[in-house]
Amino acid sequence: MSELPEDTAVITNRLHLATGFLSNERDWVVERLSALGARLRSFRDDQVDLEISVKDRRGVEQRVTLECWINRTPRLHLVATSAEPDLPAALNEVRNELIRQVDEAKTRTEPRHNRALRSVPALTEHDQPQR
Repeated sequence: MSELPEDTAVITNRLHLATGFLSNERDWVVERLSALGARLRSFRDDQVDLEISVKDRRGVEQRVTLECWINRTPRLHLVATSAEPDLPAALNEVRNELIRQVDEAKTRTEPRHNRALRSVPALTEHDQPQR
């Protein structure tokens, strides 16, 4: 595998297989979702919970749902879904969507904790509007 073991550890430890997945498919699902681990590494392992489910497996209306709860302030609940009929492709799609959502959530909350980004420089004499 190209990912570091730490990248897959959060997936392995915190993923709950829900409706539609068998316990013997766990390793395969973890492998498919492993790229998500790098994005979740910035959170403590006990802050993250993941759940994946599939409804109407192999049916016409198959739907894969990947949910992620990140326990911090504010608590995040991220949901990615796919209606892709091919299960491996659906797992890739929900993984990529959740990566996008995690990245977006991080950039939405990080600037308020960075004093350099929060502070607004005072206007100089040259910047003041002329009267």
